Amino acid sequence: MRILLDTHALIWWLNDPPKLSSMAMSVLRNPANTVFVSAAVAWELAIKANLGKFNVSSLVTELRKHIAEEGFTELPISIGQAVRAGLLPLHHRDPFDRLLAAQAQELNAPILSADKILDRYDIKRLW
Repeated sequence: MRILLDTHALIWWLNDPPKLSSMAMSVLRNPANTVFVSAAVAWELAIKANLGKFNVSSLVTELRKHIAEEGFTELPISIGQAVRAGLLPLHHRDPFDRLLAAQAQELNAPILSADKILDRYDIKRLW
């Protein structure tokens, strides 16, 4: 199964696994799954670190290394995905989450997230 990882799920997987649900742990531990980490996640983490809202700067500076070590797959942002995200209803005020929703729609893949607001988009959310 292909899965798109939300920002908080990645942070919790790497730094605080007990915050993940048992389903999330199972999905992330399953080597048969392809876990995508969007460039939007990297962008959001870098912005939050730069604003002082996120204090694990090594996660940001070594994100590619962490993604590779976990066997996750980087997901770039396409122009089509950016347009799709910009046209989505503003159910979610966070533009990063709307971009993740657009990517999940395009990939036809569920998003691994605790954020119930994502349920308002035409995507499957696992948690």
